[in-house]
Amino acid sequence: MSPRRIAVFGGTGFLGRRVARHLLDHGFAVRVAARNPERGRELFGDQSALELVAADIGDDAAVAAALTGAWGAVNAVSLYVERGGLTFHAVHVTGAERLAAQARRAVVARLVHVSGIGSDANSASKYIRSRGQGELAVRHAYPDATIIRPSAMIGPDDAFISGLAAMLAKFPVFPLFGRGRTKLQPAHVEDVGEAVARILEADEPAALYELGGPEIFSYRALLETIAKRIGSKPLLVPVPFALWRIAATAAEMLANPPLTRNQVELMQQDNVALAGRAGFDALGIAPKGIEAVLADLTPPSAPDRDPR
Repeated sequence: MSPRRIAVFGGTGFLGRRVARHLLDHGFAVRVAARNPERGRELFGDQSALELVAADIGDDAAVAAALTGAWGAVNAVSLYVERGGLTFHAVHVTGAERLAAQARRAVVARLVHVSGIGSDANSASKYIRSRGQGELAVRHAYPDATIIRPSAMIGPDDAFISGLAAMLAKFPVFPLFGRGRTKLQPAHVEDVGEAVARILEADEPAALYELGGPEIFSYRALLETIAKRIGSKPLLVPVPFALWRIAATAAEMLANPPLTRNQVELMQQDNVALAGRAGFDALGIAPKGIEAVLADLTPPSAPDRDPR
C-alpha cells in the first residue's frame, strides 16, 4: 500500500521543513511546495519519499497542481514583513483561502492550517488581524480543517533565542519591550512539527490546537534566563512601545530588518496558550523547554590576554 502523500506548503521554512521531516519519520510521502524548491535539495538531500515542486500560494494553478494526488495538506506559509504585493492579507487571508478552497476541490482528506496564538480578526494590528481573518477564511472554504496556533517558536537556528543571546552578550545595556511584563510560552519548533504529523495520523483530531511550551516567562525573566546561561549581566531598561514602533518602521526599510512592526505588536500582548484548549498533551507530546535551545549556546570566551 502506497504511503499517504502530504503536500506541505512553505515546506522549506523554519517550521515547514520540520513538518516535512516529521511526516517522513511517520511514514508519509511528502511533497514540499515552495516558491524556491531548489532550497529543499540543500535541506533534505535525496529522499525517495520526498518530492519538491514550485508553488506560489498566490497562484491558483500552481496550488492546484501541488495538491494533485495528495491525501493531506499543510499550510505553513507565513509572512513577517510586507514587501510590495506581498502583504499580510494577501498571504495569510487570500492565499490561505485559496489553498483551502483548492484542497476541498481536490477532495484532499485533511488540511492543517498554521496560524498563531493571539490571532484575532478584529485586532488593530494588520499582522494579528490577518492571522485571525485567515483562520475564518480557511474555515469557510474547508470547514473540517484543523487549525494550530503555536506560541513563539524556538529551535537551534531560530531568530528568537539565538538572536537575543547574541545581543545580550554584546550590549551592556539592553532595552525591554515596555516594562518586560509580556508573558511568553516558547514552543520548540521540533515539537510543533511532530504535532502536525500526529494530527494527520489521528482518527479524529481536534478542530483547534494551541501549542505552548512547558514554561511561561515574562519577557524580562526570559532575558534574565538567557543572560545567565551565557554569563552576561546587562542592565535591562524599559522602553515605551511607541518608541519601539518608530524604530521598527525605520528597520523595515532594510533588506533584512532586525525588527518589524508586527514583532512589536506581538510583544504588546501575552503569547500563552489558553487553558482548556487542546495542546501538546492531547497529542501525547511532552514539549521541550528553552533549555533544549540554551544548551547549544556557548558563553562568550574571555578575551585573549597579551602574555607580555
